[in-house]
Order: sequence, then C-alpha cells, then structure tokens
Amino acid sequence: MPAPTPAPTPTQVPCPHCGRPVEWSAASPFRPFCCKRCKLIDLGDWLAENHRIPDAGEPLEEDQPPADQVWPTH
Repeated sequence: MPAPTPAPTPTQVPCPHCGRPVEWSAASPFRPFCCKRCKLIDLGDWLAENHRIPDAGEPLEEDQPPADQVWPTH
C-alpha cells in the first residue's frame, strides 16, 4: 500500500502593514492582513490618500533622475 501524501503546507504571505506571516486560506478572514486592526489602518491610509495608484501618464519615481542630475531648463 502506498504511503499517504502529506497535506500541502498552506501558503503564507506577510501582512502588508506589519509583516507578520498570514496563512492564505479561508481560516484567515482578514487576508492579506493578519488582523482587523491592520486592515483598518490600511483602509485609513487609502482614505487619507497616503497611498495612490499612479496615473498612466504620470512618470514613475524611478524614471526620474536624482535632483542633483536634473538638467536646468532655460
């Protein structure tokens, strides 16, 4: 008789707010957050406009040269 296969280990992801590991399953109702507190803090950050999705026409920060390397405009 073949040996039973072990149950797969649930995937874990870090909480976007505090970094604690969170099991990615139905057992974690606040996923990807570890708890309701982290979820609400993140929601508050979005509502306060601390996070935003860049506009398609807006250059990304990494596309910008450092301030000391910007060409002067005359």
